[in-house]
Amino acid sequence: MSKETTFYRKYRPNDFQEVIGQDHIVKVLEGAIKRQSFSHAYLFAGSRGTGKTSVARLLAQELGCSQNDLIEIDGASSRGIGEIRELREAVKSLPFDSPFKVYIIDEVHMLTTEAFNALLKTLEEPPQHVIFVLATTELGKVPETIISRCEVHNFRRPTIAIISQIITKVAKKEKIKLEPGAAETISLSADGSFRDALGLLQKVYAASGDEKITVQEVEELIGALSGKTINQLLLNLLNSDREKVLAIINEAVQTSRNFRLILRSLLWKTRLALLSANAPFLMSKSGEIDEDDKKFLKEITTHPKANYLSAILREFLEAATSMDYAYLPQLPLELAILKIIDELDKR
Repeated sequence: MSKETTFYRKYRPNDFQEVIGQDHIVKVLEGAIKRQSFSHAYLFAGSRGTGKTSVARLLAQELGCSQNDLIEIDGASSRGIGEIRELREAVKSLPFDSPFKVYIIDEVHMLTTEAFNALLKTLEEPPQHVIFVLATTELGKVPETIISRCEVHNFRRPTIAIISQIITKVAKKEKIKLEPGAAETISLSADGSFRDALGLLQKVYAASGDEKITVQEVEELIGALSGKTINQLLLNLLNSDREKVLAIINEAVQTSRNFRLILRSLLWKTRLALLSANAPFLMSKSGEIDEDDKKFLKEITTHPKANYLSAILREFLEAATSMDYAYLPQLPLELAILKIIDELDKR
């Protein structure tokens, strides 16, 4: 399958109405275009795969910019002062056949200090026919002098429920049958990225060999533990059953599971348990859990040691942070589990 036919490219939004999860940004941009009071420079910030580049292209489209006058620059590969000096010269020329020339600079935080200084001069006094859209996944690395000269929009990280809706919608268009829970499992693995979610959907579909995708197929492909196994792990943990918990971890090692994803699942499920215990009115409105999980959450929140869930969540967070430096991927989780059980046994 060619790159041009990937699900993410195929189902990019065609207009602002099709943009999902970023209503707070779309509303402002639509209003600015309607009033003809748009900025000369925008800065789109947010985690990967949340639609920054797609919205930038739609903005150019709504401004009447043709492909001839839309220039996209990768800040990671064109990061030096030489490239920015060339850009400064290029912006002086008038558009070919559009009211504006739109420059999209992706991963702008990758520019060198010298390149940022050169870009700053252009942002301070840009030609009337030029609009910049800068995009970054790391706003903290963009100099304040650049930020202050842009209209900044922060892209929200989509919830599992929102990503699941997108997956289900695309699957329906592609005539793919999803087993209940498959979309949620893909969404959890995508870690807030629409692009990664649709990439995973396409990957699982290619591997399935038929028109139906089961939860088990998704779990096997991405290296996840089943939701049932995650539930068992948490319950065994609250019961201080070292043997059963470590047996689950050992089985995950033997079957080459993804421990980063396992921790993400544990964090998600423990957080849901905390919400269920402390804010049940929010859970009643949640679209992120199925009936089996609702039964599990009821069981875990009524457990005699349920008040220790917040401490468990903190230990899992610390383990997730340590995983980048761990010699063995399972080690941070094993240490967290042993520490949790030791603390539970003292109570």
